[in-house]
Amino acid sequence: QVQLVESGGGLVQPGGSLRLSCAASRSISYAMGWHRQAPGKQRELVATISIGGTTNYVDSVKGRFTITRDNAKNTVYLQMNSLKPEDTAVYYCNADSPFVRYWGQGTQVTVSS
Repeated sequence: QVQLVESGGGLVQPGGSLRLSCAASRSISYAMGWHRQAPGKQRELVATISIGGTTNYVDSVKGRFTITRDNAKNTVYLQMNSLKPEDTAVYYCNADSPFVRYWGQGTQVTVSS
């Protein structure tokens, strides 16, 4: 069993930046990622990172968001720059074991002037 706790969300103006963190309760030896869900929309994948550091991003955030992980701290990060109102959503961290996907509780990101 793995518990994931996200932090770092908040209210930011368009063009601003936020850094989300996701701390795992124990060492994670598999891929992790971030999803988001806007009101009235399906949850969508934002970014993933393998145990070795290989990353993938949804096209809408490429060049603006960066996912990283610190295996020594059991933590994955999402650096979000040049934020847009359409980035407003609840952001969820996930960890993909071979048998189950673990989820965090989510953190709200609101981009508004």
